Amino acid sequence: MSKPTKGVKYDESKLEYGLLPPLALEETVRVLTFGAQKYARNNWQKVPDSKRRYFDALERHVWAWKKGEQLDPESGIHHLAHAMCCLMFLFEHDIMYSKDKPFYDEETK
Repeated sequence: MSKPTKGVKYDESKLEYGLLPPLALEETVRVLTFGAQKYARNNWQKVPDSKRRYFDALERHVWAWKKGEQLDPESGIHHLAHAMCCLMFLFEHDIMYSKDKPFYDEETK
């Protein structure tokens, strides 16, 4: 019996996390780390009126960038990284954490 010359892994239909742009991902994690140190870890999950507030924050960061300000003055991190973070929070809240969803249960948090 001969040994196979190559290993086999059946992952063709699985998500390819390696497609994430590494610089954008790293800066987004930098924003998350800044937020965890400023507030608390995963504090973003518990913010009241989250969709409105994260949408407003997203817009503030995008407009600051659009007006020519690259770095957020408080964090020193790129405004677009803050915006990406806000967009991810909006998505999570839209799907999972919002109290205006019928399946939301305070005890499951």
